[in-house]
Amino acid sequence: MDTMRGALERARMLVGMEVDEESAPEEQSFFDDRLYGFAICLAAGLTCTFLSMLVFFNPVKFGVTFTLGNLMALGSTAFLIGPKRQFDMMLDSVRIYATAVYIASIIIALFCALFVHSKLLTLLAIILEFGALVWYSLSYIPFARSVVSKVMTSCFDTEF
Repeated sequence: MDTMRGALERARMLVGMEVDEESAPEEQSFFDDRLYGFAICLAAGLTCTFLSMLVFFNPVKFGVTFTLGNLMALGSTAFLIGPKRQFDMMLDSVRIYATAVYIASIIIALFCALFVHSKLLTLLAIILEFGALVWYSLSYIPFARSVVSKVMTSCFDTEF
């Protein structure tokens, strides 16, 4: 029981919550519920994303399933920090452009899958969506985007 309590305290510190020595039972239960909500939503999102690969050759099913999985995985963090804080963090000046590109790529992917029915355009939109999600996720790690930018520049910087 003490190891579980210690793990929950570390998880609280990780998401920026205050750690009390003596937590009230209802507060502990509320945090447990939020942690379970996060885990279930993340698992469902990742499952949808991976299962979308089974219907890769059907652009409608693939685009919708892949995008739904990404949205569920992204929304899972709202269980940990709350939807308002999640929204505020998405609109932070550090990641506003990454958020805008990610949301636009979701709309483009769904449009290509549901209305255009083009396998090639849907695949390109999903690649854009995945890249935007990675770039958005890197914005939460200090200096990660600058490191990735430097690595990519050094890998693809060729002089002829």
